Amino acid sequence: MHFITHCLDRPGALDTRLAHYDEHRAYLATATVRLVVAGPLVADDGETMIGSLFLTEADSKADVEKFTHGDPFFQHGVWDRDTIEIHAFLKRVDDRA
Repeated sequence: MHFITHCLDRPGALDTRLAHYDEHRAYLATATVRLVVAGPLVADDGETMIGSLFLTEADSKADVEKFTHGDPFFQHGVWDRDTIEIHAFLKRVDDRA
């Protein structure tokens, strides 16, 4: 099943995000769920990172929650834990070649 994970950074977390970016990327490379699409959410300036979005494939929401809680951005308090949302997603269209 597919899941969307939407995480907003806590206010003032950009420096913490940047400090743990390489650790976060290494974690994604060893993901326990299949990453379909992942990337940063950005502010209206199109550059400043303000959160993260993941489209994953996993057996259960619990698997996605475990993956999310293991992420260095979660561990180091980059994401505002009150804003993290995980929802099942029914993918209908995929225009990738």
